[in-house]
Amino acid sequence: MHYKKSILLSLTIFSLSGCDNDSTESGEHAQNKTPGLSTGKALFAKNCASCHGRGAKGTDQGPPFIHKVYEPSHHGDTSFYRAVEKGVRAHHWKFGDMPPIKRITRSETTEIISYIRYIQGKAGVF
Repeated sequence: MHYKKSILLSLTIFSLSGCDNDSTESGEHAQNKTPGLSTGKALFAKNCASCHGRGAKGTDQGPPFIHKVYEPSHHGDTSFYRAVEKGVRAHHWKFGDMPPIKRITRSETTEIISYIRYIQGKAGVF
């Protein structure tokens, strides 16, 4: 797992070199050039954003992933796989339980996690 994170971080740093990180256009451009992130972004928008918000900033129906609670050292990737596959009982927030999302495959979950970790890194979560 540490190896996968190192590769993702390396790819992210490589793809962002020379980009203006303060520009939304540059950030979206970098996401489209980084392998898997455009797929993860689209999958997140389709399956997660209605509760977790655009850019994972949360809504009144679900918590933000752009928060220290969801940094990798507290909620590792396994937590996200379990949440999608088995659901989650409410424990950090008052949004209620999250049901399993059966329509999302494990490989799609991997793409979503990559996107979440990317935007968490950009937001300074870790």
